[in-house]
Amino acid sequence: MQGGGGGRAGGGDWRLSAVAFLMRSKLFVPASRPELFAKALAGEADAISFDLEDAVQESRKIEARSTLQAFLKERHREPRGKVIIVRVNGLRTPHFEADVAAVTWPGVDMINLPKPESADAIRTAATVLARYEAERGITRPIGILANIESPRGLRLAAEIATADARVAGLQLGLGDLFEPSGIDRKDAQAVHSVQLAVRIAAAEAGRWACDTVYAAVSDPEGFTREAEAARRLGYVGKSCIHPTQVPLANAVFRPSDAEIAAATRVVDAARDAQVRGVGAFLVDGRMIDLPFIERAEAILAAARRLGLPLS
Repeated sequence: MQGGGGGRAGGGDWRLSAVAFLMRSKLFVPASRPELFAKALAGEADAISFDLEDAVQESRKIEARSTLQAFLKERHREPRGKVIIVRVNGLRTPHFEADVAAVTWPGVDMINLPKPESADAIRTAATVLARYEAERGITRPIGILANIESPRGLRLAAEIATADARVAGLQLGLGDLFEPSGIDRKDAQAVHSVQLAVRIAAAEAGRWACDTVYAAVSDPEGFTREAEAARRLGYVGKSCIHPTQVPLANAVFRPSDAEIAAATRVVDAARDAQVRGVGAFLVDGRMIDLPFIERAEAILAAARRLGLPLS
């Protein structure tokens, strides 16, 4: 089988959101800035996304790739903790295969693929990944986080998400999607409509979705509002371009005490219902069946991963 939904350390499937891992915050780190690597890894972000694409000038692509390769080759010997992602350059650039060759190491969890516009693009990336994994004896498949950041990509988002078992989730990218079309990034309705479309596409494929970056670093209130909207739509977390945004994302995508309490009541009631042979039942005045139970279990799994009290 080409690809496969490899889980993180300790098992699990990349396609399972809160059950398999936590990615409330994903911090971009330019691959051309090695002095930031250790600091980012020691910080609060759940995931680090080393960036070989937009954050690196064309004249420094080769240098950044070499620097990141040396770091990742050594990194895989250290204990696993954060989700490690590398945003490579796109398939249509001269850098794509060299990037994949440089970053395909056991310490990498996913590559972030910019601007895929078809299922074939995903399958091509998966084939290249599989080849380098085979050459290096890597048995735990590296996932693909597919960026939805073009009109065609948005239209075909569900096809992109289902193209290969390696696709872990979809990443919304509003800068490349909105700016060329003159869509105002401050239009909350426009942002919400695209957030919803990408989330539904991910849900159709049984994948998770990560929200877009928020470029106005000096506007924490705006970041939080947008993150809260994404959370209400079921996004697992939000991308960050500055360390000050990380605690904001972590706070928004953390299960609240009220959610944990409600989830505990649902799971407890589900156990009782199973003993009694009941398929649907009431909790807090709501009819509960399997989808609600699975959601409650996911909330409690996330809370346990964060060390939050369950009662």
